[in-house]
Parts: sequence; C-alpha cells; structure tokens
Amino acid sequence: MKADALKGQLELVVLATLRGGPLHGYAIIKEIRERSGGDFDVLEGTLYPALHRLETLGFVESRWASGAGRRRRVYELTKKGLGAVAAQESEWRSFARTLDLILGSAR
Repeated sequence: MKADALKGQLELVVLATLRGGPLHGYAIIKEIRERSGGDFDVLEGTLYPALHRLETLGFVESRWASGAGRRRRVYELTKKGLGAVAAQESEWRSFARTLDLILGSAR
C-alpha cells in the first residue's frame, strides 16, 4: 500500500511513530514500514509535507543533528503533539469500534 492508503491518517501515523523518540525522515519512513509489516510504504514526497504541517501546528519540532558523518533534520514530538496524538488515537479507536460494530452486524 502506498501513503494514499493512509489518506487522512498520515499525520496520526507520523505522530504515533515519533512517540518512540526523535527520528530523521528516512528513519520515520523505515519505522512506519516495519511497524506495518511492510503494508504502509510512505514516500519522502508525502512524508515531508506532513512533517511540515505538523511543525506548523506546533505538534512537532525539528533540529539539525550530525551522525555518521551526515547532517540530518531530526523531528520530535512537542507536549502539544503528545496531547494531539493521544486525542487522535482515542478518536480513531472509537471510530474503529463503531465501524466494527456496523461491519459485524452486516453478516
């Protein structure tokens, strides 16, 4: 699946991924791919605009870091971002439960 399968949920997925700690862009992509068992393949051209939106909202902050001879932009959740991911996760779980009820009753 491509990132379009995450339409409307990419920001939540990125925020949830960053709960584990600061990561640079490629590491975020890799973590999402690994956590989804390879089902979600987020492209750089999709990730970076999402990170920019999250940064504009104050949910994520970034800084330059050097490691292994490379300079990379590292993204980290803010307190506001932690609150946002908790609220969005709660809404998503409620939606999924309700959808499951509807789908289950259609049997």
